[in-house]
Amino acid sequence: MGRIFISAGHGGYENGSIDPGAIAGGTTEAREMILLRDLIVTELRSKGVEVLAVPDDLSMMQSIYWINARGTQNDVAIEIHADAFANPAGRGASVYYIANNTERKSHAEQLLMALLRRVPQLPNRGAKADTTTSLGSLAFCRAVAIPSLLMEVCFLTNPDDRYLLLNRRRDFAIGIAEGLVSILRGTPLPTPSPPTPPPQPVVYPPINISINGQNYGEQGVIINGNAYIPIDLADSFGVNLSQLSSIRRVTYRNIVYIKAIELREYQISVGWENETRTVVLRSILQLCPGYLDRIMGHGNTSEVQLLMFLKSNNEQAIVDFPDLPNLYREEASIEGVNYDIAFCQMCLETNFLRFGGVVKPIQNNFAGLGDVGGGPEGASFPSARVGVRAHIQHLKAYASNEPLVQELVDPRFRFVARGIAPLVGQLSGRWAADLDYGTKIMALLRRLYESAGMF
Repeated sequence: MGRIFISAGHGGYENGSIDPGAIAGGTTEAREMILLRDLIVTELRSKGVEVLAVPDDLSMMQSIYWINARGTQNDVAIEIHADAFANPAGRGASVYYIANNTERKSHAEQLLMALLRRVPQLPNRGAKADTTTSLGSLAFCRAVAIPSLLMEVCFLTNPDDRYLLLNRRRDFAIGIAEGLVSILRGTPLPTPSPPTPPPQPVVYPPINISINGQNYGEQGVIINGNAYIPIDLADSFGVNLSQLSSIRRVTYRNIVYIKAIELREYQISVGWENETRTVVLRSILQLCPGYLDRIMGHGNTSEVQLLMFLKSNNEQAIVDFPDLPNLYREEASIEGVNYDIAFCQMCLETNFLRFGGVVKPIQNNFAGLGDVGGGPEGASFPSARVGVRAHIQHLKAYASNEPLVQELVDPRFRFVARGIAPLVGQLSGRWAADLDYGTKIMALLRRLYESAGMF
């Protein structure tokens, strides 16, 4: 008896990058076909069939060459895909075969019927000649030397098909495996098993919600291990998420829910109390109303809290620069700069003191400061303290018109239009070209305050 070669469509390198295939419903065609392929392989091997899985990192043509280099007489090959269409109503399964080959057409019909016997909810789109495709032919059907078929198991862009694939993946695998075995052995399909009962309604575990220390009147739910809250709750914080397409929404029992952690991008602290099964939400703005994003001001953390925040993100950092938290507190306080903001900007610029770019640790340049000559490596400073002082002075140049307290060490201080950016968000596009630069600093500030338990 021959062997079966099976390839998961997409997931390999095409034109120098990984090809995800169709993207829909928070997943990709490549991911779903690889997962399905692995289950099919398991089912085939349990039936005593020798099966070879094409490596996932190969391009389409490399996959064909890989099969041709190993295929022998009596072997068969299949590539599985998920279809996609702009109209989400399109759905169903189909199998493509090389045109004008009656034996291959019979194999395609046999494979399709085997899948539909296990998943009868899938519409039958039929066995089709590869000449009916928009390309006019399919390389997998024509260039593979051994008998080959290309199968579209469902439409990833259709919610019903996608639900079947995600929740009945093993039924898909069993049906396809049975069809392949019947083709390989030239035997009729087995007697169908009793129809699978319809899926039961999904029930998500409820959770409690606390907002700024007060119990919220409505409950949230746990979905795939994540806390979800009613989207209306965001209005309690003055956050309007209704028009943001990037926010994932789930409708459950006629209520729209969002993942609680999404609120972190809007200066909301998100925590969890395991004993009471409560998601805890607090507004960071309560910590210092109206001043959280002001560069000139006072920090709120201790040296130890800064040190622990740094250590939790890079343990080596406190070995290489053990005094940096204290230096930021001292130097910033002298000039009236919020040392929490300055410290978080340092963490962003240096990737928590990992550096890794053109600026090296030996330069003591913690904020990506350029030198007067415009050299690509940036400015250098004789010590960590002087490097921190230059950072603080440059921040003060942007955020204030007040004179410096200490001797000037910032090489580009005089080139800044004084007081042009008193808020963190106003550093975006100025300190760095990144238009989300200020948002990223504020996200780190939020993480710092969460780690310090300051809510």
